[in-house]
Formats: sequence, C-alpha cells, structure tokens
Amino acid sequence: MASNGIPEQYADLLDSTALAHVATIGPKGEPQVNPVWFGWDGSKIRFSQTTTRQKKKNIDREPRVALSIVDPTNPYRYLEVRGTVLEIEDDPNNDFINAMAKKYMGVDEYPWHNPGDHRVVIVIEPEHTSQMG
Repeated sequence: MASNGIPEQYADLLDSTALAHVATIGPKGEPQVNPVWFGWDGSKIRFSQTTTRQKKKNIDREPRVALSIVDPTNPYRYLEVRGTVLEIEDDPNNDFINAMAKKYMGVDEYPWHNPGDHRVVIVIEPEHTSQMG
C-alpha cells in the first residue's frame, strides 16, 4: 500500500480518465451521488463544483465523502475511497476545471462555463479504501 493509503495496484485508476462517482449526505440524511471529473496529485483527490450545487452544500454541512472509480477497461475492477474534505479552494479563474477539461476532453477551456458560476475545488484526503478486481 502506498503511503497515501491507496493500494499501489489501483493507483492507475486515479491517473485515468475514469469518472469518480462522489457520494455525499443530503440535508435530510439521504445519500446523493453523481459522477465528476477528478484530479489526483499523489496524496489528495480534487474535484470542481459551483458554490450553488447541492453537493457543495452537502459538503459544507458534512465533510465526509465516499467516491468510487470503475476501471474503464474492466467493469469488475474498482476502487472506493472514503475520506474527509480537508479544504475548499477558490478557483476564480477556472484553472482547475480547465485542467480537468484538458485531461478529460483534450481542450484548453471548460466548454460549459457559465459566467455567473463561482467555482471551487473540493480537496479530499483519502482515509479508507476498498477495492475489487
């Protein structure tokens, strides 16, 4: 296991263009899950959100999250990561979401930018993993 808690044989999923399905807890205790583009720096997982999205509101209230990444070449291989949001970084120039657009789409700018959106970067520290395949 790598020092960041990610098993080495699954670290490739964090460098892939697979989507991460991120789960948070809603205002009435209900789970909320949706796919996101994500980045990995070797120790933290990051994804972008606008400040008006329910997921951001859920994280403000309850910073514990879970995410799963399914291997795009083998649907029976996956990595689940549970962790806590360490910080929420402001992204006023859309630098992070533009980097994700480059990673996932090969374009320099996020194509669905709404000028009224205020983007932030959610930073997660992995605390526990489970995996299969």
